[in-house]
Amino acid sequence: MLTEEIIEKKVELDCDCSILGSISIISGKWKPVIIWMLLSGPKRFGELHKTIEGIALKVLSRHLKELEADGIINRKVYAEVPPKVEYTLTEKGMSLNDVMQLLAEWGKKNNS
Repeated sequence: MLTEEIIEKKVELDCDCSILGSISIISGKWKPVIIWMLLSGPKRFGELHKTIEGIALKVLSRHLKELEADGIINRKVYAEVPPKVEYTLTEKGMSLNDVMQLLAEWGKKNNS
């Protein structure tokens, strides 16, 4: 019989390491891209998948769930057939706008 261990990532924060909390929420290859895409307005799952080249469906789904759990995005399900789901940034998610703009500017200057 196989036993599975669930490893939970815990970050202990203190006043000197508040950056860890931020990074733990938006870390990874795709989360900043998802946030960037949602800054321009609501997007459906398929729209995000088509726009973000190279992201696997499973990875997109997992990251959207994690961002929702962290209060960065809202997931709105419309009662229609076929099901329609839209993702938007929450107020907390929108507060990342300035950070994302600075990262974009930094990337333009330093990735040439």
